Amino acid sequence: MYPTVFHLRLRDFELQAERRLDASLRTRPIAIISSHHQNGTVVSVSKEAEDEGLRRGMKVSLARRMSHGAQLLPYNQSLYARLNQYIYSTIQRFTPIVEPSGYGKFYLDMTGMERIYKSHEQAGSNISKLVQDHVGLNPVLGISQNKLVSRISTSVVPDTIHRIMAGNETQFLSPLDTLVIPTVHEPTVWKLIKFLILNQVRQIQSLVNSATDARRLFGRYALPLSREVHGQDLSVVRPSVMKDHIVEQTVLTEDTNDTTILWSEVKRLSEQVAFKLRQRSQIAKKVRVEIHYTDGFKYEVHGQFFKNNDATILTETWRLFQKANTRRNRIRTILIDLSGFIQVAKQMELFEKDTEQDRISSAMDILRKKYNMESPQ
Repeated sequence: MYPTVFHLRLRDFELQAERRLDASLRTRPIAIISSHHQNGTVVSVSKEAEDEGLRRGMKVSLARRMSHGAQLLPYNQSLYARLNQYIYSTIQRFTPIVEPSGYGKFYLDMTGMERIYKSHEQAGSNISKLVQDHVGLNPVLGISQNKLVSRISTSVVPDTIHRIMAGNETQFLSPLDTLVIPTVHEPTVWKLIKFLILNQVRQIQSLVNSATDARRLFGRYALPLSREVHGQDLSVVRPSVMKDHIVEQTVLTEDTNDTTILWSEVKRLSEQVAFKLRQRSQIAKKVRVEIHYTDGFKYEVHGQFFKNNDATILTETWRLFQKANTRRNRIRTILIDLSGFIQVAKQMELFEKDTEQDRISSAMDILRKKYNMESPQ
């Protein structure tokens, strides 16, 4: 039985995510940028923006001069991370061995799954349909017996599902550009590839047929290069160890800089994370408060929680929020991200009693559990 590895890729993941969030962007020229600073770079561009001359890697200052019609959107990492995690949990229905390899990219070990599905193509079709139905994004799937060839397939083949049969890896790679091979990106290898004008993988394949010649040319890179150009990859699909986080986020129904409304939202988020910390009997040594403004700018500050009662956490969260909120623009999104948890054992003390705030928090926890409330009103 040959191993079977799927590579699922959501091309232009950031663009698809933004257009899924805001339908008005679906036909507009847009570009995702690393920063609004003039030295920021264009991370991703839509076809409409490309038609106006924008390109990936272009400086923001040049992009603004090139096109006045394209909308420049800041890189919304919190949105992409949450959507990526949702896709990850969705495709785990098909196999427990899923390895994320960046936003919108996943390896799936489907070895032996032919006993469940009529064919690997049918399994791929089911996965694609589920992602489209549940997430609203369009994936492509590469199928082969290893991670390398499946990943290259999704980067060069436009088909929604493409399978490379075992034994056809060398033939599949032969006409492709040499840059699809990972070891080619090593500086010393790339310098030699350019000098010898090796534009296609088949040219490298012919060079490395002789192990002696390969070592003479590529030195210590000869063996990995020879394996890669023939589609050989021994790495296995490994499920990632997800970092433990508590994340609470609110997207305001209307962008605002009204202090009363912002205080109410920060209070609600604070009480939710405080409740979750008490349920886990933990405090958080790493706290990140992130603000997204209506014009796309993002600011964040970091702190920590030494206690897990509502009042203490609200006080610290509001302090961090005010520190982050340095602009007069209206706010669209507030996010609180906790990590670096430390267990706090609850034990009886001889002389020390719970503070009033601890008792209030405990009483509110009872109400939350009883009435399934997110936070007190």
